[in-house]
Amino acid sequence: MTISQLIYVLAVAEHKNFTVAAENCFVTQPTLSMQIQKLEEELEIQIFDRSKKPISLTEIGEKIVKQAKNIVNEASRIKDIVDQQKGYIGGEFKIGIIPTVMPTLLPMFLNNFIKKYPKVNLIIEEQNTEDIIQKLKNGHLDCAIAATPLEEDFLKEIVLYYEPFVAYIPENHHVSDKKEIQVADLDMDNILLLNDGHCFRNGILNLCKNNKYISDSHFQLESGSFETLIKLADEGLGTTLLPYLHTLELNEKNKLKLKNFQNPKPAREISLIYPKKELKIHIINALRDVISGVVRGAIAFSDVEIISPLAKK
Repeated sequence: MTISQLIYVLAVAEHKNFTVAAENCFVTQPTLSMQIQKLEEELEIQIFDRSKKPISLTEIGEKIVKQAKNIVNEASRIKDIVDQQKGYIGGEFKIGIIPTVMPTLLPMFLNNFIKKYPKVNLIIEEQNTEDIIQKLKNGHLDCAIAATPLEEDFLKEIVLYYEPFVAYIPENHHVSDKKEIQVADLDMDNILLLNDGHCFRNGILNLCKNNKYISDSHFQLESGSFETLIKLADEGLGTTLLPYLHTLELNEKNKLKLKNFQNPKPAREISLIYPKKELKIHIINALRDVISGVVRGAIAFSDVEIISPLAKK
């Protein structure tokens, strides 16, 4: 039995297809099939039921896959231990970032991180929260940056920052002359949201429900980007809420249409998330320190009371 054989088994268990598994393992399909067959012969059992489409695990195969994940992870941990002992911070590191955070946060920290840790090869993917959770579970991401809490038992969450929501109010709106507003001031029947599937959208829905101002049915106009929401608001089609960091890049004319909320300010919790058994903790800590350093200067709300609409009530 070899580590490589176990890696091949895990790939087939995930993709339920020998050809696709081989492609993801960067070996030929005959090589992968032969190694799995050798392992089955050695153990005198069948790991996969090849008669089914797609291929499925046998009862004993499910138990083997569960143990194989532990063995492969522990084998990888040996190199991680050595790297930490040597103080080496480098190698490939895969990180997922949700779409409503990626455009604003990535430019803020990436250059600093690359300069400070040039031996780390960051592979960055933009993914929605659901895909991020699945990829972390399958070992295809080392960590991710997402809105929390997620309350997944296998994940650890380290809060990076709390990002307040800011209202974008078009001219001639009934609260456009106010310096600060409350959620109750907004016309929630005409609020513009991101498409379903965005956690920022869910945060706004939860915020409104928690304040008992609106039901789901009132949300009619939805878009895929904040830029589109702003343009729709400028056309008089409604108002919208933006994450604070996104407002920093608006032009001066649009910034005049922003309204901060009174305390307690609605905000979203943004965290670094990773499996509790993650190996590359030294890189995760380095990433956390760099991001916290740059965000601390951008979001100076230490004296502001905030609430998170994503949190369980």
